[in-house]
Amino acid sequence: MSKALLAAIVAGSVAVAGCAGDPNRRAKIGAGVGAVLGGVAGKQLGDESDTNAAIGAAVGALAGGAVGNYMDRQHKAMQERLAAEAARDELYITRMGGNALRVGVASDVSFAVDSADLLADAQTTFNKIANVMKDYEKTAVHVVGHTDSTGSDSYNQKLSERRAASVASFLAAHGVESSRVITWGRGETEPVGDNDTKAGRARNRRVDIVIKPIVEGEEGVAFQAPPYLGA
Repeated sequence: MSKALLAAIVAGSVAVAGCAGDPNRRAKIGAGVGAVLGGVAGKQLGDESDTNAAIGAAVGALAGGAVGNYMDRQHKAMQERLAAEAARDELYITRMGGNALRVGVASDVSFAVDSADLLADAQTTFNKIANVMKDYEKTAVHVVGHTDSTGSDSYNQKLSERRAASVASFLAAHGVESSRVITWGRGETEPVGDNDTKAGRARNRRVDIVIKPIVEGEEGVAFQAPPYLGA
C-alpha cells in the first residue's frame, strides 16, 4: 500500500467523521473508517492486513499482549466514575467477550418520552463516560439504541437510531474522537425484560455502549457490529 493511498484514506476518514449525527451510520463500519475503507480501501488494497494497517493509522491500535490490562483499567475507571449512577440502577457496566466493555444506560433517565434529546442529568452521566473514553483512546465505541415494543416496528427502529445518534454526537462534542464512534439502532429486537410488564418495558428502553479494543493487526474487528445484546 502506497503512502499516498494511506494518506488519502486517513484524510477521508476525518472528512466523513463529520457526519456523526447521521442516524443511518448504524449500517456502516464506522465514521470515516467504514465509509472510506469499505468504499476505497476494500477495492484498492485488496488485503486484510493492509486494511487493518489503514485503520490503525487512522485511529491507533494496541499490541495484543497489552489488551487485557488496558481494558481492565478502563473497566475500573468506569466503575469508579459512575458508581453513583450504578447505585441508583441508572446503568450497569459488564465485561463481554473479546475484552469488550458494555455500559447499559436506562433510556428513562436519558430521554423524555418520544424524544432523542438528552436530559440534563443524563448529560452529566454521559460526560463522565466521555471523560473515561478520552483517556482510553485505542478503542472503538459502539452506541446501540433500543426501545420497548410499544409502537410500530418502523417507529421504534427510527427512535432507537435517533437516540443512538444523539448519544454519539454528545460524546464527540465532549472529546471522544468521532472516527472511533459507530451508531446502531436495534429498535425493539433485543429486549432484556418482558415487554408485557411496565417494569420490563422500562428495562428495554435503553442505550448500550459497547467499547471494543482496537488490536494491532486485527483493527477491523473492533469496528464490526456488536453481538446480540438482549436477554
